[in-house]
Amino acid sequence: MSLVVQKYGGSSVADADAIRRVAKRVAETRQAGHDVVVTVSAMGDTTDELIDLSNEVSGREHPREMDILLTAGERISMALLAMAVRDLGVGAQSFTGPQAGVITSGAYGRARIIDVAPGRLRQTLDDGDVAIVAGFQGLNQETQDVQTLGRGGSDTTAVALAAALEADVCEIYTDVDGVFSADPRVVPSARKLDVITYEEMLDMAASGAKVLMPRCVEYARRFNVPIHVRSSFSGLTGTMVVGHPEGTEGEETMEQPIIAGVAHDVSEAKITVIGVPDIPGSAARLFEAVATADVNIDMIVQNVSATHTGVTDISFTLPTAQVAAARAALEADHEAIGFRELVVDDTIGKISLIGAGMRSSSGVSAKFFSALRDAGINIEMISTSDIRISVVTRAELVDDAVRAVHTAFGLDSTQGEAVVYGGTGR
Repeated sequence: MSLVVQKYGGSSVADADAIRRVAKRVAETRQAGHDVVVTVSAMGDTTDELIDLSNEVSGREHPREMDILLTAGERISMALLAMAVRDLGVGAQSFTGPQAGVITSGAYGRARIIDVAPGRLRQTLDDGDVAIVAGFQGLNQETQDVQTLGRGGSDTTAVALAAALEADVCEIYTDVDGVFSADPRVVPSARKLDVITYEEMLDMAASGAKVLMPRCVEYARRFNVPIHVRSSFSGLTGTMVVGHPEGTEGEETMEQPIIAGVAHDVSEAKITVIGVPDIPGSAARLFEAVATADVNIDMIVQNVSATHTGVTDISFTLPTAQVAAARAALEADHEAIGFRELVVDDTIGKISLIGAGMRSSSGVSAKFFSALRDAGINIEMISTSDIRISVVTRAELVDDAVRAVHTAFGLDSTQGEAVVYGGTGR
């Protein structure tokens, strides 16, 4: 008997029929002799609808009350799924995040999991029942308030529970059949990957691949939790996310592909700080100001200043949703930084090529930039690591760039088009 943690996203539990379909899969897993813990997201667009409703009621920010409100979506899903599983003759109990022992700290709306005390879940499993847990939420022990975990919170909840319970696998169910070499909505010929490493998946996720969030993968890597990404709409084997492909730990093999995939992101913007004094400490003051606003910076480029001007320009990319906070922080520290003006560009997109095989393969960069050149893609920023190359271009060119690079590296599948069942990728 093994212990399996399953997570179902919003598209997988979008309506009554979807919930009954998930319940059937959960019941079959339990009836096959496995212990089962399930984490669920809110149904469909419930979270967005609750946010819209709060905006209608009040135009002000109420972080604590908003977290209490948003946890309602997952509580609805967990209770309905427990009812559906019981109707199939399998015992099931539902739990909120705090009831399941998920302990959090940090700010409302973006708390982080610091511990899991799964005593009630273990007792439920010992009783032969399925434990169904509301994702995206936990309890702050200092304030005794419920908190939400932000984007990817349900995935992270599932991995955290799997780590605490020492589960054999954490199955993340979504609306695609696994992790693909590119977004199948942009590249219909994208190839499903059988195995991908934590390292590659982290870069894929951070570069815009939506099937898993970076914090979920980082948690899995830290506690060595195998993740199986699967579709809740089919019975196909998905993609295993692991530390090392079987038999390849510590070595490169011919079977290990050079490139895992191509990711893209059009949710970022670029801020250019013009006329920054080209003296020691200027960049530090600039990014210290941005840090006070808790802004996540991605790529950074500093121009070489002309000797006669004594100033330089610094550009960086960040989530579009954080532009206002970054701008306010920089303008508040305008005098100390000494820049001339700020320019915001929210019409950019990022394309990233990811693969652990880059470390030992030459010519990857040349092929990547040649493919972009042949597709007529102008590059505005470049960033690299030992397993990733990222560039920024115009947002409207991103799809063409992804397809061109995907084809150039021979990633197109010959098995027909990838199927997207739910339409969201989550």
